[in-house]
Amino acid sequence: MLGAIGFSGKAIIVKLAYRHGVDAVTLLMWRMLLAFPLFLLLAWWAGRGKPRLTARDWRDIVVLGFTGYYLASYLDFAGLAYISASLERLILYLNPTLVLLLSVLFFHHRLQGRQVLALAISYAGVVAVFAHELHFEGSATALGAALVFGSAVSYAIYLALSGKVVQRLGALRLTGLASSVACVLCIAQFLALRPLGDAWVSEPVLWLSLLNATACTVAPVLMVMLAISRIGAPLAAQVGMVGPMSTILMGWFILDEPMNGWIAVGTVLVLGGVFLVGLKKGAR
Repeated sequence: MLGAIGFSGKAIIVKLAYRHGVDAVTLLMWRMLLAFPLFLLLAWWAGRGKPRLTARDWRDIVVLGFTGYYLASYLDFAGLAYISASLERLILYLNPTLVLLLSVLFFHHRLQGRQVLALAISYAGVVAVFAHELHFEGSATALGAALVFGSAVSYAIYLALSGKVVQRLGALRLTGLASSVACVLCIAQFLALRPLGDAWVSEPVLWLSLLNATACTVAPVLMVMLAISRIGAPLAAQVGMVGPMSTILMGWFILDEPMNGWIAVGTVLVLGGVFLVGLKKGAR
């Protein structure tokens, strides 16, 4: 539960940092720069006594680091400049449904009736919140939602491709290595697109970035992985449903974002659809 809340807090911190005039490229660079040593430490600790990495391992790590942590993070940060934290979290929570759709498109998975219903319910929930926000915020909402949806697709690709790599390397080692690759890419992106002087940001942005790198990035990764090892992935995923609700509540209390019936209905629909996707056949 703490891991899910930590992940959800990222959107709140990003929205707070944007109030100080920083852009997505610079903010993401600081988040990953501060998290970089911790991810390297995680990769070293998880890799003790394990076989050396092969060229194939490094290829997979780079691909997964690009899709799952670099591209997904950048699109998410960019999208948050245009939409509320609540809508962002609901879109990202579509990940299980996107993995399901990717398995249908590329791995010849056949949809069951229950899964089709789950997809319809989940996307209806996002559309409800999106339409409400679009009505009040205008076309910028469409751009922001498209960027965050691209982030969700990128992370779903990571999830779909990472299964066999996790079996070879282990979840913690892969997370540490792939995240380290993403850190390098985010720092390189900043150096390529911004003058070095733009790295000097205000003190509040630095503190928010430190909080983002630790409490909302590295710590939740460890918490969720430790939870999965103790209670299993299905139960961990169900407990993780607290994530969207915590984002909505934090957005309401901290960012003064609206709390209304449209958001409540959309959240219930998204959570219900995701629950149906993860429900095993025959389960009660």
